[in-house]
Amino acid sequence: MQEVLVMVGTQKGAFFLWSDPDRREWRVEGPHLKGWEVTCLEVDSRREPTIYGGVGHYVYGATIQRSTDLGATWTQLESRPAYAEGANAKLNRIWAIEPGRPDEPDTLYAGVDEAGLFRSTDLAESWQSLDGLNQHSTRSAWGPGAGGLCCHTIILDPDNSKRMWVGISAVGAFRSDDGGATWQLRNEGLEIAAPSEEHPEVGSCVHKMVIDPKQPNLLYQQNHKGVFRTTDGGDTWHRIENGLPSRFGFPMVMHPRDGRSLYIIPQESDEYRMAIDGQLAVYRTRDAGDSWTACNNGLPSGCYQGVLRNAMGVDVLDPCGIYFGTTGGQVYFSADEGDSWQAIPCQLPRIGSVTAMVVDRS
Repeated sequence: MQEVLVMVGTQKGAFFLWSDPDRREWRVEGPHLKGWEVTCLEVDSRREPTIYGGVGHYVYGATIQRSTDLGATWTQLESRPAYAEGANAKLNRIWAIEPGRPDEPDTLYAGVDEAGLFRSTDLAESWQSLDGLNQHSTRSAWGPGAGGLCCHTIILDPDNSKRMWVGISAVGAFRSDDGGATWQLRNEGLEIAAPSEEHPEVGSCVHKMVIDPKQPNLLYQQNHKGVFRTTDGGDTWHRIENGLPSRFGFPMVMHPRDGRSLYIIPQESDEYRMAIDGQLAVYRTRDAGDSWTACNNGLPSGCYQGVLRNAMGVDVLDPCGIYFGTTGGQVYFSADEGDSWQAIPCQLPRIGSVTAMVVDRS
């Protein structure tokens, strides 16, 4: 028997929302990790499903929690990503946790604020700083966005074990072609939101990036200054905004089987950061961003909430489910790939992350 699990990270813990594959009825579990701010929840499916949570606390700081029983119990890991003593950076939050490739069963990556990337080769028992990025020659020009100086997106090339990308706000997109040893800024074609005289190529505020796993040179990003696509692995980026009511937004997710179908949630400018004209709406493309269409059937008007960069997820069912959570604590879902939407009956704290998975109970 299959069940859908939507894991929601909030300012005051994690909530697990369970449903049948038809997504007709929901039950709410939680809060897990009560009292922790949950920035990200990531599933490692390379063995029995393991959930990693990037969490923070105003007393205990940022750390990683792990569950091997679908949230019934959690273990706070003794080791966490950390800059060396005396480094000109500190650990504020853990924004992203990315499992390594299938042939790297013990490898994990973590993206943090202040912006940096760390790798573990022993399932988070220890962490190593990827200094090619963390001590990049442009680091003196790196500056934070409103959400901090955060490395929030980590993408591994599914075909090339040496190639990977990260997105850093408000710095830009970086790519490594040698397994993380060295990194090149890949902002060609992106508008610079926070220009630097010292390094004018720095300052593109990437909000989220995704990759087509079947065509690894095809990536997309929601940026502070627009929505973009690259067909050459990030060497050049081009605008894809036909049909959008605004260039500004945070989350972006891809259909699990179609790299030309994506979902974003535009917002009313970087100044206001809320639903445009009070109409909460998801925009969908089915042609790789050449055109976008509003999908708001069932979503509320008179709604002035926002949706943060990690607060949107997708499951792998057919048709796939799309999920997002708002800054006001409401979770919405579509069981028909965006054609219609419903609210899950719960009212949660401010939502920072949404991750969906399918659990096989057989």
